[in-house]
Formats: sequence, structure tokens, C-alpha cells
Amino acid sequence: MIDPLVAARFIMTVIASGLTKAIVGFSDLFSKRAWPLVQILLAGAILAVGPRTVSAVLRVMGLSHERQFQKYHRVLNRVKWSTLAASRRLLELLVEAFVPDGPLLMALDDTIERRRGARIAAKGIYRDPVRSSHGHFVKASGLRWLCLMLIAPIPWAKRCWALPFCSVLAPSERYYLQRGRRPNKLTDRARQLLLMIRRWLPERPIVVVADSSFAALELLDAVRHKLCIVTRLRLDAALYDPAPERAPGARGRPRRKGARQPTLKERATCEATHWRSVTLSQWYGQGDKAVEIATGTAVWYSSGLPTIPLRWILVRDPQRKLDPQAFLCTDEAAEPEQILAWFIRRWQIEVTFEEARAHLGMETQRQWSDRAIACTTPVILALYSIVALAARQLLEHGTLITRHAAWYAKDSPTFSDTIAFVRRSLWSEENYKGSGSQCDMVKIPRALFERLTETVCYAR
Repeated sequence: MIDPLVAARFIMTVIASGLTKAIVGFSDLFSKRAWPLVQILLAGAILAVGPRTVSAVLRVMGLSHERQFQKYHRVLNRVKWSTLAASRRLLELLVEAFVPDGPLLMALDDTIERRRGARIAAKGIYRDPVRSSHGHFVKASGLRWLCLMLIAPIPWAKRCWALPFCSVLAPSERYYLQRGRRPNKLTDRARQLLLMIRRWLPERPIVVVADSSFAALELLDAVRHKLCIVTRLRLDAALYDPAPERAPGARGRPRRKGARQPTLKERATCEATHWRSVTLSQWYGQGDKAVEIATGTAVWYSSGLPTIPLRWILVRDPQRKLDPQAFLCTDEAAEPEQILAWFIRRWQIEVTFEEARAHLGMETQRQWSDRAIACTTPVILALYSIVALAARQLLEHGTLITRHAAWYAKDSPTFSDTIAFVRRSLWSEENYKGSGSQCDMVKIPRALFERLTETVCYAR
């Protein structure tokens, strides 16, 4: 157990550390009484190893004897603060730090947080994407989250990371039916998120990559004029030529499509299809991959649904080890190589989900109230991005060490090295000096200063 006096000094150093420099932009989203508690919870969630419960956070921060422990729980289940406002602020910080100019590449996907409990109202039964395969179906009871992540180059990692900044709960159909409401589809939530991001960043071009779950005509029609969408495309999708120009004086409704084109499944086996060899880098984290592609433009049409003009790309493996795959892009002018490069980076979102479970304790929190659930999991995922921001601040005066093993050789640091670097900076002996070498002053909120005074008196 940490000595209370040491804990008091540690809490003071958290305020002046690279972590707080990374999150200082969030201070105006909380009250003056809640902000010191928020900093302690965030620092403890990074330092904790194992479950990310509030009690585990207090223990690692040396506050296991805190009699008013309930005030830390209230930050999650009672204190009024907006997760969407925090998401917008986090996105602005990430864009400024890692992608200050050029188009923004984002990834959209859903994940299942495996949770049980009779009081968790929004949980449902879903297909477990991690444990299931094409021939084996596994069900999972839990919460479904829809996540938006910024895919940005990380200088010290020498690759792109998917940095979460916005996660919203997508309750099960039973949740809505029990309340007499019409269920919201996952694509409805996705449309709301994408249009919201467009309002947040009206000046920047945005490209969003998603899997086949979001290849829905209603969703593509709602957002294609605002941003560019890249998803998988069904091989049997009904593709047509654009509608011919309307003749002057013609009667009736304008045509929405032209002649029917061959399906992509037919093109994949047709000898007349023109294939071009290209080499794609970072093919799902496995290095360079030589593939053959065919591309073209078409109109995707289905009766009673919007008509979507798009560019399609058909990809096949020259070695015939992989089945042909098809992709679509709502920007018809985009180059096929660029479209595939965008989509390949979507794999980083799966890496982020795995790292969040392994290093940030996702699925180990134990809150059951609706308010706490809606706040805790988005914060756990956002910690991934906060750690990246803190590491960027700390690297201005420190060095990130890449840890190696006999069975695992790494060319560049990973997220595990990054979070270890941030933890070392918080726990270093340098943080426990009575006075710094420079004449700096750190302003401490009055509420936290009184708390520190009580802790020191208790230690004596």
C-alpha cells in the first residue's frame, strides 16, 4: 500500500505531468469540484493493471483509505458532463497533434462489450465477431458500441494507429420494444455520427472506411454529399449505367438508371475483364501484397431505395489463395490504389479494440447504472487516444524504449511500449522531488489543495 504522504505528492505531480498537459483542454467541460477527481480517475485508469473499477483506480492512486470514495463514483453516474462535447474536444486535440492538414481518414465499426447483469438494461444477444468464424457461430451477451476512430500516423510507431474519439451505445432491439419505441438500426446511428462529425469539422475533407455492415443505400445516400465513404460491396450487387439524359418534352418521371451491368461475380470470372497488377503496402499488417484489380463506375440501384453513383473495385489474388473481394467508394474520381490504401488501414481499428481489452481493461468495469455505463466505456476507449497525446508531450523531453523479447522482435514501439512510457513518467523518482530545479509554479485548485492537506495530516 502506498503511503498517504507519497500519494499526496503523486496527486500533485499528476497535475503537472504530461498526462494533464494532454487533457488540459477538457477542464472547462467539468465543474471546479469535479475536475481534480477526473484527473485522478484518468491517471489511475492508466496506471492500474487488471480491472478498471473505481476501487482499483483508488488503490493504485494510494487512496484506499479515502472515506469519501463515493464522490469518485458520482463523476460517472451523477456529475453532469457531456460525452459528445468531450468527444469533440478530443477529436480537435488529435487532429491538431497528428493530422494538422490534409484529408482526415476515419474508421467506423461496432464492437461487443461482453457484459452480464440483470440491471444492465441495454444489453442484448449478438454474434461474437472475435470467436465466430464462417462455419462456427458464437453468441455473446453484452453491449454493442458504435465507434469512430481517427486513423493517424504516429511518428514514434512509424505506422498509423486508429485513435478512438467517439463511442456511442447502440442498444438491442428488445431495449426499444420494452419502452414502446421504434428500434434504431445501426446504420441510423452511423448516419447521425457521420453528419455530426461533418458539422464539427466543416472545412476538412473526410474519408470514412467501414465494413460491409454499413454498405446500405440509405446510409450512403444520406452522407455521400458531405464526406467520402469506402466500404465493401456485394459481388451480386445490382449495378447499372448512369441514366441517359432526359429528352426535351419527355413525359413521366426521370429515369434513375441506365442499362444493367454485369455483376462483379460475373466480371471476376469473365475473360474480357481488364485486370491490372498493383502492390499494396501494409496488407492487413503483413507487409506488401501483390494483387490484381479491375475498376469502373456504376450506379447501385434497388427498387424503392436511393440510387447511389459509385466507383467499384474488384480485387483478386494472383495466387488464388484469397477469394475475390469488391469495394465501393462514393467518390467516383478517387484512384483505385488510393481507395484500397484507405480501406487497408481499417484493420487498425481491430488492433485498437484488442489493445483496449489487453492494456486498458475494457470489459472489466462493473458499473450497472445507465449513466455510468454510457460514460465509462467511451472513456476507456478514449484512454487509448489520451495515452498517445500524453506520449507525444513527454517525448519532447524523454525517450521511448522499445521492449524486446527472445520470441518477439519489434522494429518500432507498440501501444504497450507507449503506455509503459507514460506510466514510467508518472511513477518516476523525478516526480517526487520536493522542489523542482526550475522556478516554476503550479496552480492547484482549492478543493484539491484541501484534500491534500487532509491527506498529509492523516499521514502524520
